[in-house]
Amino acid sequence: FVSYQVEILDWKTKKQLCFLDKVEPNATIREIRLMFHKLYPRWYPARQSIKLDPKGKSLRDEEILQHLPVGTTATLYFKDLGPQIGWTTVFLIEYTGPLFIYFLFYFRMPFVYGLDERFTSSPHPVVNLACICHSFHYIKRLIETVFVHRFSHGTMPLRNIVKNCLYYWGFAAWLAYYINHPLYTPPSYGKKQINFAVIMFLLCEAGNFSIHVALSDLRRNGSKIRKIPYPTKNPFTWLFFFVSCPNYTYEVGTWISFTIMTQCVPVGLFTLLCFIQMTIWAKDKHCTYLREFKDYPTLRMPIIPFLL
Repeated sequence: FVSYQVEILDWKTKKQLCFLDKVEPNATIREIRLMFHKLYPRWYPARQSIKLDPKGKSLRDEEILQHLPVGTTATLYFKDLGPQIGWTTVFLIEYTGPLFIYFLFYFRMPFVYGLDERFTSSPHPVVNLACICHSFHYIKRLIETVFVHRFSHGTMPLRNIVKNCLYYWGFAAWLAYYINHPLYTPPSYGKKQINFAVIMFLLCEAGNFSIHVALSDLRRNGSKIRKIPYPTKNPFTWLFFFVSCPNYTYEVGTWISFTIMTQCVPVGLFTLLCFIQMTIWAKDKHCTYLREFKDYPTLRMPIIPFLL
């Protein structure tokens, strides 16, 4: 067979970093990353972005050298992505914080609200319920992180963990402060409003979990091949008939129900931000599906059936 020669340049300076001789045609980008790592140990594979063009997209691990638009002497470009952290670790850190931060306010620690008698009185029943729901949500996320999720990208930049934790932990503290405050006012329509919200909350949580399991099943045995997700026998997955990312639809529904349950402005603001962010993610995923699959269902919208 004809062997390849691979030249790897710095994406900014165009300076040659290494020259790999006698590379097999069926070598994958992952194998090339490993060869590069041997020459530069500090740039481990997860930290490397290998591109065909300095301003182009990173090549996927599974892409094969001879299938790329290059000659027998291939020029590739390297970009340092910086220190990386595994997605499982990221999610465990992000979701453990809100769980414990919320309890600081729920148990009304003296340094939060003070030691006044009215600040230690028993809370309204909805406050207990909100704590149960909030805890259930994040415990579910932790369980999914360990047992359900399969990540297409193994890592993310370490610097992002600070930003993500500020978002999740900060909002958890803000919500908890108002919901557990001794002067908190329960919902206007009482038990009817609370019961409706709890039912909606549980249905959305069940739906979100069902979608995560369905998506996980598409990538059994460690496969990274992207497939079109379709509804299964589980009724919660039938939302796939109408939207590309029903997990985000259910997630937004969960926080809308929590807003109705607590009738708390900070929760409403958090829900709005969640909706905006998840709409952006859903649109990106929807566009990727349309680009990669010519037979992608035309009825589907990114996040809201028939609308958005």
